[in-house]
Amino acid sequence: MRKFLLLTGAALFALALTSSSALAAVNVKRPPVADFGTPDAASVTLFGGNFSGLGSVPAIATLEVTGTVDYDCANPQGHLSPGQNPVAAQPGLASQDLGNADHNGRGTINDLTATATAPDPAPSAQEVGCGGGGSTQWTVVNPVVTVTGAHLTITQNGVIVFCRNYTGDGTGTAC
Repeated sequence: MRKFLLLTGAALFALALTSSSALAAVNVKRPPVADFGTPDAASVTLFGGNFSGLGSVPAIATLEVTGTVDYDCANPQGHLSPGQNPVAAQPGLASQDLGNADHNGRGTINDLTATATAPDPAPSAQEVGCGGGGSTQWTVVNPVVTVTGAHLTITQNGVIVFCRNYTGDGTGTAC
């Protein structure tokens, strides 16, 4: 019984510690803004995020972008036609230490850029919608990647302390 009480007490103590860090008051001094299409249509760059209340535990900002890829279709003679079906891009991921541990709990996002890429291997001509139903003589060429969404998380010790989703408007919404 005594061992049970000790284990229960230890578990409650650990829960209290993780809960307090998860509920810590992170203050957004200036929300980060997403610039879609910088430096190109396959990328999103976050800038201007300024936070306080992060304490001395390092905070890591992680940006993940998603998008689509449009292909051209080349027939056996080399003539191009646009594909009919965009496909999902490979997500892009970038992380940045906010530097709060050295700045009295204040952290800043400085031009954090993530880029989506075309799938590797490339999709089939049928997946892209080349040459009508079932044709296998077309090839996919000229991938154009366009980012359609971005997701920012800021974590400390694996706990999310801030989260925001972005679409083309750049201001984002809370997760």
